[in-house]
Amino acid sequence: MWGEKGSEDVRKPKKFTLLPLITLAALSAMVTVPALSGMHLYAATPQHYAVVVVRPGDSLWTIAGAHTSSAGDVQETIDRIAAVNHLNGAAIAPGQRLRVPI
Repeated sequence: MWGEKGSEDVRKPKKFTLLPLITLAALSAMVTVPALSGMHLYAATPQHYAVVVVRPGDSLWTIAGAHTSSAGDVQETIDRIAAVNHLNGAAIAPGQRLRVPI
């Protein structure tokens, strides 16, 4: 068995080299850097809020309507109020404090 012809053909596993990874990283950088250099990053404008205390008879619609410009969309304001205050529905209670985007 050990002395048979062809036993010399047993190949050792190749050693892992970093050259393919280095080449891939260099090619990625050559493509990515020029693409990113033409981009401009802008910071988001800070959002300002008014704090409104809900009174008896108030609804999200009336609060949003009071804080929406004549050219604005009341439903969009309602959606923003609900998102900022983590509301799951339209139910609000007197005394509740709501942050309203202005």
